Amino acid sequence: MRDGPAGASLVVRGRRVLTPDGIGPASVHVRDGVIVAVSAYDDVPAGCAALEAGEALVMPALVDPHVHVNEPGRAQWEGFETATRAAAAGGVTTLIDMPLNSIPATTTPAALRAKRAAAEGKLWVDVGFWAGLVPDNLEELGELHAAGAFGFKCFGVPSGVPEFGHVSETELRAAMRTLSSLGALLLFHAELSGPIEAAMSAAAAAPARRHATWLASRPPQAEDDAVELLTRLCRELGAQVHVVHLSSAGALGLLRQAKRESLPVSVETCPHYLAFAAEDIRDGSTEFKCAPPIRERENRERLWSALADGTIDLVASDHSPCPPDMKAREDGDFLRAWGGIASLQLGLPVVWTAARERGHSPADLVRWLSQGPARLLGLAGRKGAVGVGYDADIVVWDPDATFRVEPAQLHHRHKLTPYAGRTLAGVVQTTLLRGRAVYHRGDFPAGPVGALLQRPQP
Repeated sequence: MRDGPAGASLVVRGRRVLTPDGIGPASVHVRDGVIVAVSAYDDVPAGCAALEAGEALVMPALVDPHVHVNEPGRAQWEGFETATRAAAAGGVTTLIDMPLNSIPATTTPAALRAKRAAAEGKLWVDVGFWAGLVPDNLEELGELHAAGAFGFKCFGVPSGVPEFGHVSETELRAAMRTLSSLGALLLFHAELSGPIEAAMSAAAAAPARRHATWLASRPPQAEDDAVELLTRLCRELGAQVHVVHLSSAGALGLLRQAKRESLPVSVETCPHYLAFAAEDIRDGSTEFKCAPPIRERENRERLWSALADGTIDLVASDHSPCPPDMKAREDGDFLRAWGGIASLQLGLPVVWTAARERGHSPADLVRWLSQGPARLLGLAGRKGAVGVGYDADIVVWDPDATFRVEPAQLHHRHKLTPYAGRTLAGVVQTTLLRGRAVYHRGDFPAGPVGALLQRPQP
């Protein structure tokens, strides 16, 4: 704690403020959008605006590094306005947009400029951009890096859209050499085609309405082999790599070994892999389809153990919505339905509901949902903590209150979600972006004040 400075424009005060020192009474002083002091609870300068949190929990807002916005080109799937309002309502103040599903895909400098132009004036939270790595853009990686892309996402299997091709091992190796020389981050959709192709013939003959059929078509070996390839190339070439949306616990041994060797490898998983189990998914419930798939209960608990011991660094939403008719709800065909789960607004309560059942604390949430993502993005010291010098990105929420997920309450463009009807713990009351209330009890008072972010320069 330190004494509050003169000239603070806002004080956020509560009995339960989560700082790097723990949870306790405090007042958080904000000036020009930045936290300038965290001091005693009663230290509120006369005449200063105050947000009284009472017994609600005050903690760093969430940073979500894995969101599919799809604008321009497929804004009917999801657009910047609806996505960032959903983020604000969920306590997220920073998100990074994935490079596929928009048209053009973010694989060229011109496409990155188009993304930024499409987002102007529509952002309720701060937004940055990943670029794509595809077979034919190796020569443009340097310019995309210089233009501020946070890193490069690639697929080891077909992505599902023709604009974003997947890379072979030869192409991946060449790209990692380039990215290593740039000091750039590679994100890998860690599945390989070989095990999937071997499994598909059997799946094609099984009932398409069963989630078990989809699960069998994307075996864990596809992920495990991809993680083996990625860590092997990382060991050889030294590039910084990040495994997105890990669902297979079978890869955890490889990842633990990589970390024991101090390789520059990080890992994320997603709320749906932590909340659901394959055994519980009913026939035809295609809102649960995602790739990689939701796996069995025993696998889920191993993911939780890896979060607890630090093998998995963070949790990201992989918010990937689509128009409801693409989910094939009329016949419940898992093999035909689009794969992706809409969850951007719900990440905090979904993870908290499952985490507290396993004895985890709000400090763990901050590590997984705020600090870890901020570190991945090079934003540590600016985002992800309630501390002096950080952006005043704060979420005020009640971890003890519960609510039933009603699709009409969701702010992303399409409301179909596997969380509909579930009772979750953790109600967001207020979200502050640099000290401004971008969400407050159902309203969005500050308007679209989010900024376009670029990768921090070394």
